[in-house]
Amino acid sequence: MIYTKYSPEIIDKILSYTSISNKQKIDRLLEIDAYQYCNLGIDSTKTEKEEVKKNSRTIYRAISKIDYPTGKLFLEHQDK
Repeated sequence: MIYTKYSPEIIDKILSYTSISNKQKIDRLLEIDAYQYCNLGIDSTKTEKEEVKKNSRTIYRAISKIDYPTGKLFLEHQDK
């Protein structure tokens, strides 16, 4: 199943899956993150860009719940 839109419910749903591996969960979360950034353009407002960054932070925190070192790296990189 491919997720393209961000929502907190989808993040929680992915985290609760027991039928897929942790790597697959992380891949799905990163797919959502990438989709968000791909839909930003030069005409995107500052508010839209900030919302995507906030959503990414939520996604990276979810990744931290699965694999702490990886999630921490994403969070640290985003802060730079």
